[in-house]
Amino acid sequence: MVNRKELDPEKSLAAAFGQRLRRLRDERGWTQDELAERLGCSGTHISAVETGRRPPTRRFAANADRVFGTGDRLERQSRALRHTALIEGFPEYVAHEARAVEIRLYEVGVIPGLLQTPEYAATLEADAVRREAITPEQASERVDLVVKRQAALVRSPSPLVLAVLDEGSIRRPMGSTAVMDAQFARLLEFAELPNTVLQVAPFSMGARRPFSLPVTLLTMPDRSLMSYAESAHRGHLERESTFVVPILTAYHQLQAEALSQAASVAMISQLRKGTL
Repeated sequence: MVNRKELDPEKSLAAAFGQRLRRLRDERGWTQDELAERLGCSGTHISAVETGRRPPTRRFAANADRVFGTGDRLERQSRALRHTALIEGFPEYVAHEARAVEIRLYEVGVIPGLLQTPEYAATLEADAVRREAITPEQASERVDLVVKRQAALVRSPSPLVLAVLDEGSIRRPMGSTAVMDAQFARLLEFAELPNTVLQVAPFSMGARRPFSLPVTLLTMPDRSLMSYAESAHRGHLERESTFVVPILTAYHQLQAEALSQAASVAMISQLRKGTL
């Protein structure tokens, strides 16, 4: 079939749902338009769900169960998709992150996930549970993912990881002094690795700081670039160079204005003394 996109069910829960929907449709020999007619939607909508670009609503999944005669399997799968602790778009980003040859991070307010200790991550998510923003099960899912993401980077050749942390990220206390001491130790260990660069963007940068929100840039094995950013409910992965290159330029400007790695390590070491 012309322009038939390959599906990767491991990429995200939405992709897994889409792959299952396509398989059920293929088994019956229906086109997307034929399935759409049965479900009362458009073929374009079916395509978006199958490729993971649009998450299925509960009503859509229930109607699909009725059409395919699958009981409530699709509806339950869509329910799991909606209840996941990970925002839409993030699982797709993580899949690319695990393959990237260069990762550039800028974080505001908290230590980025790739540099967090499990205890720091658990403390962060415990507060989200306290606020009833997520469930304890979702908190565990997020902490587990932090560990898995870090493990995925232990490969050969190692990716180059450049991290610029807003000063607020290291000054914001998170949990006990023991948690912060371990986190500071983790940052200092990160800075010593041969494939990393760690810098702090000090408060004194003021208006010269080019970003006010977190930014992530990936360089893939074919040297293509992509950026990732999040809103409160959704993540967006941008591949169009017209939009990504200016972000990379601004990141280089950020690095030029930020403290050197030596000065950044000295600041973190000084803060760590307060936890000992």
